[in-house]
Amino acid sequence: MTTATTTIVLLSTLTCPDCGTTKTETMPTDACQYFYECTSCDKLLKPKHGDCCVFCSYGSVPCPPIQEGRADNCCPS
Repeated sequence: MTTATTTIVLLSTLTCPDCGTTKTETMPTDACQYFYECTSCDKLLKPKHGDCCVFCSYGSVPCPPIQEGRADNCCPS
């Protein structure tokens, strides 16, 4: 019996929509990150409508729960 394994990527590069600055950050595995302050222009990034976190909205890689296919129960409360 073969079990499929999914490799979860924990690094994602966030891109500020205002100034274009990019920064690679480690994503949390136990919670969604709702806010992120741009290190260049200080804009407070928030998830776009329909996204669970800033990584899903502005990151190069979606958050770990989305990568695991847990879109319905993405963010533990």
